[in-house]
Amino acid sequence: MSMQSVAVKRAKIIVGVALGALLLGGSIVLITRVFQASALAAATEVHAKQYVTTITPKAGGGGLPLTLPGTLQGINEATLYARTNGYMLRWTKDIGSSVRKGELLAEIATPEIDQELSQALAAQQQAASSEGLAKSTVERWKSLREKDAVTQQDFDERQSTYIQAQANLASAQANAARLRNLQSFNKVVAPFDGVVTSRNIDVGDLVDAGNGGVGKALFTVAQIDPLRLYVFVPQAYAQQVKVGDEVTVSMAAQQGDDYKGTIARTARAIDTGTRTMQVEIRVPNPHDSLIAGAYVQVTLPIKQDGTALLVPTNVLLFRPDGPRVATVDDAGHVRLSSVKLGTDFGSTVAVLGGLKSGDRVVLNPADSLADGDIVTLR
Repeated sequence: MSMQSVAVKRAKIIVGVALGALLLGGSIVLITRVFQASALAAATEVHAKQYVTTITPKAGGGGLPLTLPGTLQGINEATLYARTNGYMLRWTKDIGSSVRKGELLAEIATPEIDQELSQALAAQQQAASSEGLAKSTVERWKSLREKDAVTQQDFDERQSTYIQAQANLASAQANAARLRNLQSFNKVVAPFDGVVTSRNIDVGDLVDAGNGGVGKALFTVAQIDPLRLYVFVPQAYAQQVKVGDEVTVSMAAQQGDDYKGTIARTARAIDTGTRTMQVEIRVPNPHDSLIAGAYVQVTLPIKQDGTALLVPTNVLLFRPDGPRVATVDDAGHVRLSSVKLGTDFGSTVAVLGGLKSGDRVVLNPADSLADGDIVTLR
């Protein structure tokens, strides 16, 4: 075989191999593109679907409890001040002592008042003596006038002197009575049955009358059975709080120990600054298990309409024509329903109309969700 034929044959083999490689590469590219197109179509179909999570409403006829903070206070609390000046002579009750109404708490030494009272009593005796002399004088001059032994003017002068003496005696008696009352204030007594919650004086302390200036409180007395507390109910719940309703009072320090209280009165008005209504609650405390001043949680039963349903607040869509929820039927079609809302409990809200208990409601619906959209349930 000539060299030329060998070269031609070798060239044909090389061209055939190159064409085969090109055909194989083209086939691989074609097959890859087909698979990529199929995957892209599948991904596009997947991403084109709207996936949603749904819940079903819960019956909310019994309502949900409303928990508010409050501070326990004595049903009666009094801060006692001195009504007379002096020095603390002794005190008989300390903090935590139970006292009865009228029981002695402390005694104040009042030397100035004592001296003033002695002086007033002496002045009263002097005025009484003058009044007695004026009385006997006017009686004598009256008999003389009847006999026409003295002039009418002289008799009138004696009678005027007697009237002045009577007035002086009345003034002296009133001053003595005033000082006796001041002297009686040297004994500080309990205004009602209760417990001494603070004592701010010691023996020898200078005591000034009144609660202004240098005057300071001597004792604080609280009546701790029953206790009272105030809570401020938001306007949304104000109409559902009634006098006589029973509430539950609990303390974080006494887990599991709940106490019952009763709503005694309400302000019957909304505070425009806070949009809340003040409510007073009475809590029986016969065994002194609750402490005045303690921070507590008050649970109020909030009643709802028996037909109300409870749904999470994150199902609501707020549109210009009112609140709506998105429900999904068996075929995956979305329906936007207008609803009537009731009490807002924070994480949940009561729906009074526009929803049925078996509806599947979309959680966290997108703002773009429209009536008639097709969705896929997760």
